[in-house]
Amino acid sequence: MNETRSTCPYCGVGCGVLLRPTSEGGLDVRGDPEHPANRGRLCSKGAALGETIGLQDRLLHPQIHGRRAGWDEALNLVARRFAATIAAHGPDSVAFYLSGQLLTEDYYVANKLMKGFIGSGNIDTNSRLCMASAVAGHRRAFGSDTVPGVYEDIELADLVVLVGSNLAWCHPVLFQRLQAAKTARPELRVVVIDPRRTQTARFADLHLPLLPGSDVALFNGLLHYLAGHCATDDAFVAAHVQGAEAALAEAAGFDISQVARLTGLAPDLLRQFYAWFAETPRVVTGFSMGVNQSSSGTDKVNAIINCHLLTGRIGKPGASPFSITGQPNAMGGREVGGLANLLAAHMEIENPAHRALVRDFWQARQLTEKPGLKAVEMFAALREGRIKAIWIGATNPVDSLPEADLVRAALQACPFVVVSDVTMASDSVAMGHVLLPAAAWGEKDGTVTNSERRISRQRAALPLPGQARPDWWIFAQVAQRMGFADAFDYPDAATIFREHAALSGLGNDGSRDFDISALTELSSWAYDALPPLQWPLPRGAELSDTPKRFFGDGGFYTPDRRARMLALPYRMPASGADADYPLVLNTGRLRDQWHTMTRTGKAARLMAHIAEPFAELHPEDAAQLGIVPAGLVMVESPRGHVLVRALLSEDQQRGSVFVPLHWTDQLASRARVDALIAPHRDPFSGQPELKFTPVRARPYKAAWYGFAVLAQKPMMPDCDYWALAPAQAGWRLELAHDAMPADWDSFARILFGLNSDDAMLAYHDRASGRVRLAAFRDGRLLGALFVAPEPVEVSRAWAAAQLERCDVSPAECLRLLAGRAGNDRPDQGAILCACHGVGVNPILRAITEAGCNSVAAVGAATKAGTNCGSCQGEIRKLLDANAIQKAG
Repeated sequence: MNETRSTCPYCGVGCGVLLRPTSEGGLDVRGDPEHPANRGRLCSKGAALGETIGLQDRLLHPQIHGRRAGWDEALNLVARRFAATIAAHGPDSVAFYLSGQLLTEDYYVANKLMKGFIGSGNIDTNSRLCMASAVAGHRRAFGSDTVPGVYEDIELADLVVLVGSNLAWCHPVLFQRLQAAKTARPELRVVVIDPRRTQTARFADLHLPLLPGSDVALFNGLLHYLAGHCATDDAFVAAHVQGAEAALAEAAGFDISQVARLTGLAPDLLRQFYAWFAETPRVVTGFSMGVNQSSSGTDKVNAIINCHLLTGRIGKPGASPFSITGQPNAMGGREVGGLANLLAAHMEIENPAHRALVRDFWQARQLTEKPGLKAVEMFAALREGRIKAIWIGATNPVDSLPEADLVRAALQACPFVVVSDVTMASDSVAMGHVLLPAAAWGEKDGTVTNSERRISRQRAALPLPGQARPDWWIFAQVAQRMGFADAFDYPDAATIFREHAALSGLGNDGSRDFDISALTELSSWAYDALPPLQWPLPRGAELSDTPKRFFGDGGFYTPDRRARMLALPYRMPASGADADYPLVLNTGRLRDQWHTMTRTGKAARLMAHIAEPFAELHPEDAAQLGIVPAGLVMVESPRGHVLVRALLSEDQQRGSVFVPLHWTDQLASRARVDALIAPHRDPFSGQPELKFTPVRARPYKAAWYGFAVLAQKPMMPDCDYWALAPAQAGWRLELAHDAMPADWDSFARILFGLNSDDAMLAYHDRASGRVRLAAFRDGRLLGALFVAPEPVEVSRAWAAAQLERCDVSPAECLRLLAGRAGNDRPDQGAILCACHGVGVNPILRAITEAGCNSVAAVGAATKAGTNCGSCQGEIRKLLDANAIQKAG
C-alpha cells in the first residue's frame, strides 16, 4: 500500500510524516526523509502519532443539548441563533475562538465569515496565548509580522542563543538539528537563557538562569555593551534603521552591575555572554514562550530584535532573530488574519486601503473596520454578557486561558455556545449547547505553515468516521445558511487555497511580505501534489526549495522601509510575590505531551514518562515549607489552587515553582493550573502573563495514598487527589484522600468494576495501615490496588505491564501483591526514553555496572536517546549524579 505524505499536527517545526493505514484501521507513521524541516526525524510525540488514532471518545455526530441530531438541524440552529443574536444586539455580540491546530483553509473561511460578512473583529485564537507578542514585536520593528530567518540558520550560526525556549522538549527536531550541527562543528556555541535548568540548558555551553521576567534588562544591557565595544554595523543602521539613538539612550543605564542587580546573574556570566555575542557575526537568537507569555512580552521581543538590528545580524545566513512557533499552524492563522487585530494576507484592519482591497475582493459590504476582542478580553466580555453567542473550534479555553474557572462559569452562563471538535473528552466540549463533529488529523486535507514560513500539505490517509466533516465545510455551511451562499460556495479545500493565494497578491507591489500569488492558478491535481514551499512566492516566482530570508539588505515594511529600534524601559511583571504569595509560578510543556492531552493522553508510552501532574520546587524551598519528595503539594493563588505531586530538583530556581499546563479534569482531580493565573496581559499583544504568577505552596497530608492498575477505565472515586493515565492494556491510577473508606474490599470492587462472583486476593496490615488487593478472572488481572499511609512504593511500570498478560499463575498473583518483579524479571522502572521504551533502571545499570560514561555510550548500550534525543538531557543528569557520587 502506498504511503501518504502529510505534516505532523504538533509544534511549529512542521515535520513531514509518511502515513500508511493499517489493517486494524489505524496508521503507521514515520518521518518523511524528503521533507526539508525534519529530513525523516521525528520526536517522541510524532513517532507515537499512530497510537493516538482511534474512535475512543470521538465526537462522531452533531449534538443539540446532548441529543444526537442531523447536520441540517444542527447547522440551521447555529445559523439561526447567530443571525438572531446579531439582529438583536449587533455583530460584536458574537465571537469565534479558534485554534492554531486548524488548517489554513479552515482559518480562512472562518475569518472571512466573521470579519467580512458578520462584520466583527471578534475572531481570535489560542495563538494569542502562544505567539501574539512575537507578532506585535515583528510589526513594531519590521512593519510586518515577518520571521526573517530559516531553520538552516541554526546550523550555519556560530552562536545560538535560546531565550525562554526548552528546545529539547518543546521543539525536539530543531534541537536534533542543533545537536548535529554542534557535533559537526564543536566550536559552535550555545547559550540558554532560562530561569530553570532545563534539559536544553544541560546541553548549553553557557546557561544564564536569570530572574523570571528580567529579559528586557538583560538585552538592554547587551545593546549597551555592543555599542560600547564597537560591535555595531553602522552602515546597516544608517541605511536601514530608525530609532537607534533613542534605543541606545534608554539602554545607557544598563551597565553590567545594573543588569546583574535586575537579573540576579553573576557579572562574570554576563560578561561572557555579552563578549560572545559581540565577537560573533553569525548569531541566531531563538525565542519562544518564555519570552512571549509575559506582560512585557512584546518589549522582550523588541529588545532581542534591537540587538540584531544594531549589529546588522538579520536576514543573513546564520544570523537572525528567530521566533520559534508553538503550534502547527499558528503561522498560517496569522497569514489569513486569524487574530482579532489582523486582516487577511498580512493586511491591517486599521489601514483603509487594505480594508478596501479585502472588501472588494470578498464583495463583503459588512467588513469590520476595527480590531475585535483578544482572547482574554473576549471571555471577559462573555462573562459580562456583552457576547451572547460564541463558537469554539479545536481548542480548550476552559483549561488554557487565565482565570480558567471564570472562563468555565462564563461559558455556563452564555446563552448559546457552539463547539466544533474531534473529541468528547474535553472540558470545553462539555460547555457546548451544539456540538459539531470535526475531521481529525489523518482525516482532513489542507495546508499548514511552519515557523520558517514553509507551507506544507496535511493530507487525509483515513476515511471520515461517522458524520465528521472538515472545519472549513462546517463554517461554510453555516455561512450559506446565514445568507452568504455565493461567497462560501466551496467544493473543496483547493478552491479555498486558490482564493487565499489570489488575495495575497492583490495590490501587492512588494509593499507586503506575505505573497503566495504564484500558487493562485493551482489545479486540484497540483494542489494535491504541492510540495513543501517557503514563502514569499509572488506571481511568476519559481517554485523552488531555495531558502528565503528577509531583510539582509533592508527592505522593511514600514512606510519609509526602515526598521524601528525601540527605546524600552524595563518593567517588572504585573504582580509581584509578597508575604502571602511568596513563590513565582511558571507554567509550561513537558517532553511527551501536547496542550491539554486530548491526543497525546491516548498514547500509553507518552504517559509512561510522567504520568501525573507535579510541582517542581527547589529542595531548600520544599524543606522550609515541609514538603517532602513525592508527597502531595497544594499550590494556591488568589484565584484557585491545584493539588499535585511534589518533585524536588535543584534545577528549579529558589523562590519559583513549575507546574505543567497539560492536565485537565479528564485525567486529574485538581490540576487545571491556568485556574491560578491572573488575567494580566501585554498592552501591545494582549498575550497573558503565563510565566509569572505569585503563589504559595503547602504540603497536603492524606490519611492514605494509593496506586492502582485497572483493566478498564474506572469511575473516579470521591478522593481529594487522583491522576489517571493509560497503560498498554488498561489504566494506572494514583490516589490520595483525607479519610479512610469504610471497607477496602468494597472500595476496590467498585474501582475495578468487578462482578459479584469475581474473586479477589487481599492483604491487610492494620498495624501499618497497608492494604494490597488484586482481582483476576481466568488468569487475567482485572485490577490491583496498593495502599499505604505514605506515597506508595510500587514498581509502577511493572505492575501496569501485568495487565497485558493472560496467564498469571498463582505464584505470580502473590508476587503482584508484593508489588515487585522477581529477580528473573528485571524492573525497567519509570520510562525515560519514550521512543524505545527504556526505563531509568537499565540506564542506571549501564552507567554504574557497564561503565558507560557518556550519553552516546548509554545509547549504544540501551538505545535510550538514539531516536528523537529529547531524553538525552535526563541521561546526562544521571551521568552527572553518578560522577558526583563517585567523586564523593
